[in-house]
Amino acid sequence: MRIGELAGTAGVSVRALRYYEEQGLLASQRTPSGQRTYPSAALDRVQLIQQLYAAGLSSHTILELLPCVDRGVSTPESQARLAAERDRIDQQITGLLATRDRLDAVIAAAADPTHPSCTRMTS
Repeated sequence: MRIGELAGTAGVSVRALRYYEEQGLLASQRTPSGQRTYPSAALDRVQLIQQLYAAGLSSHTILELLPCVDRGVSTPESQARLAAERDRIDQQITGLLATRDRLDAVIAAAADPTHPSCTRMTS
């Protein structure tokens, strides 16, 4: 499939696909006229890359992990790297939950017109 078709199907920009190629995350073939074409498996690869980016992994980390994914082999190093990334995400989740709790407290205080902070805001 051509780059535009892959981009549309995967829900990413053509620019993102070019970037993935520059980073070594995705490979394409070239037609005699120079157009990029991708095998049907490229859709799964792009979706995986997007999931890993959404999880906060860098392109460098993704590049290190893809050979293990491609071969279906997990090394102690890749397991350690993935565990470290999971721990990092857990810390982010904990921080986000604390922030949400603080916002809930502010919302509750703002909804109570008798709360001291609300009377200061209206004075």
